Amino acid sequence: MTLFWPDPAALEADLLTLAALESPSGDAAAIGQVMAVLEGWARELGGETQTLSGGTRRFAFGVDGQASPLLILAHADTVWPQGTLAQMPLRKDAERLYGPGVYDMKAGLVGGFHALRALGGEWPAGGVVLLVTPDEEVGSPSSRGHIEAEAHAARAALVPEPPVGEGSAEHAHALKTGRKGVIDAAVTLTGRAAHAGNEPERGSSAVAAAAELIGRIEAVARPELGTTVLVTQIAGGTASNVVPAECRLTLDVRVSQAGEDERVLRELAALTPADSRVQADWHLSVNRPPFPRNAETLALFAQAQAAAQELGFTLTETSVGGGSDGNFTAPLCPTLDGLGAPGDGAHAAHEHIRLDLWTERVALLTALLRRL
Repeated sequence: MTLFWPDPAALEADLLTLAALESPSGDAAAIGQVMAVLEGWARELGGETQTLSGGTRRFAFGVDGQASPLLILAHADTVWPQGTLAQMPLRKDAERLYGPGVYDMKAGLVGGFHALRALGGEWPAGGVVLLVTPDEEVGSPSSRGHIEAEAHAARAALVPEPPVGEGSAEHAHALKTGRKGVIDAAVTLTGRAAHAGNEPERGSSAVAAAAELIGRIEAVARPELGTTVLVTQIAGGTASNVVPAECRLTLDVRVSQAGEDERVLRELAALTPADSRVQADWHLSVNRPPFPRNAETLALFAQAQAAAQELGFTLTETSVGGGSDGNFTAPLCPTLDGLGAPGDGAHAAHEHIRLDLWTERVALLTALLRRL
């Protein structure tokens, strides 16, 4: 097999094109500008472009219906609001390129197109579908159905999201073979207000009820199963001399194993305050299911390991707590995540990619497309 190494200057130029287009979640016009650039790149490769409901774009390359295609899954939205570039402009040093959205995940988008271009029209059996969503950073409400439909039809999914950040010693050569599922959870407690000085006995404190409830909420966790339940925000009360009638708790809930999401939802919904005068209104939903580290995904990782060895480097694999759209594909087809550019600072002011390591990731993605 002929080994492909991308042109670093061409990669950087295309990334600067995308990164100069701010694309915050929820801004359809801004995201549409990014999608228009991608549509142009897809046309250059002879791809078929389809706009799906909610603004997701489906790019098909050599898909003939004779075999199951490979799926590349990416997103065009970022967490950064319009105007961020004015305070946080794109810049580079010898090894890194900094800027909003470069790491999560515009470098992954660029790398995906360069890998497809490297195939020179020699598509793998069944072809390749590149699905680019507009709302990953807000939970993929409009795109989840499209993602799952493509995963049902695909023989494998490759996700060029960022790998583990530079804070980890394994960041440069680790792929993600598992992710925790995410549950959106919050509870609003409603009691009764009263004058805290004159007649506190006539009130029922929602804040006091919340304080008692927090321990029982966090006891739903099962660390031995990888399930974490943490109360991360609390808001309540109106003034120092008023018995607080309302308090809201927001939780961070993550699960590693299938079925744990159902248990957690059931047990949280059953929790009520010890003070019967205070009512609890739970708001619970599964944001993303667990991405299981299973035999099928590990077999796909073995293919990536072999490809990396041919390219001259060693890959490792890891499971992480954060979710991605790969959580939707992993229960339906073998999935490898973390194929994007190494770097650090997702959603942070120091967001950047490692230019010196990015070419390896694009070469790896290209080799995988040729092997699978």
